[in-house]
Amino acid sequence: MMKFKLILLGFLFLIFAGVYFYLTGDYSDGFRAGTVMKLSRKGYVLKTYEGQLNLGMILNPGSESSTSVNNVWEFSVNGKDKGVIDSLESALTTGQRVRLHYKEKYRALPWIGETRYLIYKVDFAQK
Repeated sequence: MMKFKLILLGFLFLIFAGVYFYLTGDYSDGFRAGTVMKLSRKGYVLKTYEGQLNLGMILNPGSESSTSVNNVWEFSVNGKDKGVIDSLESALTTGQRVRLHYKEKYRALPWIGETRYLIYKVDFAQK
């Protein structure tokens, strides 16, 4: 009976550790550069900051005419990180290009943001 309890306890611990890692772990990290187009505070109960970054125009090489495609990337910001929010608001107001450093989560969590991409640092581009 004691052996069964130990196996069950070990199994429950592995499940708990897996769920914890899935909810808090990072899938990838990196940065993207562009111009901030939008920053808004959204949500009914859980307020989160959501934004859009214009990465610039890209040419569509597959078409006969040289059409451009708008390249917009959506991201989320932790509402407790006032320094990042202030930097994004400044970039949005001035139109200055920025480099957004992000961590991609395995899953979007409603209390953090609507996207899997969580911004943790903002660098302003050199003029």
